[in-house]
Amino acid sequence: MSTKTKDEAETTADGADQPKKSKKKLIIIALVVVLVAGAGYWFFLKPSGAEAAPVPGEVAPLEAIQINLDEGHYLRVGLALQLVEGADEVDGSKALDATIELFSGKSIEEVTAPKERKHLKEELQKELEHLYHGEVLEVYFTDFVTQ
Repeated sequence: MSTKTKDEAETTADGADQPKKSKKKLIIIALVVVLVAGAGYWFFLKPSGAEAAPVPGEVAPLEAIQINLDEGHYLRVGLALQLVEGADEVDGSKALDATIELFSGKSIEEVTAPKERKHLKEELQKELEHLYHGEVLEVYFTDFVTQ
């Protein structure tokens, strides 16, 4: 019959605890390495979130068009497109088509009220950004007459 003394029990317990401590150290070291690598990426390699603002290029004026409004009224609107620097000449037909789609059938009150006109211009700007893939920075009304 085998009996264990107090020293043997501690040694056995120490021997059993030793692998657990090694695993804990290994996990802690791995965690520190991952954190240091992440911090290094964040500070040195991460692409900057704030891209440089596009530089305005030439302004492309478009010929004025007439759009039918509600109740027999019409709108004569001329546009100019502020292009980004280096943008090729843009085809104005996309901008004119988007303008017709946006303004057609609106009431004369909707297009003449300053607040509504500003809102419509913002909608047109968003659509042109999409259609021209970022080559158009701004849209300007060069002619805006209702009857």
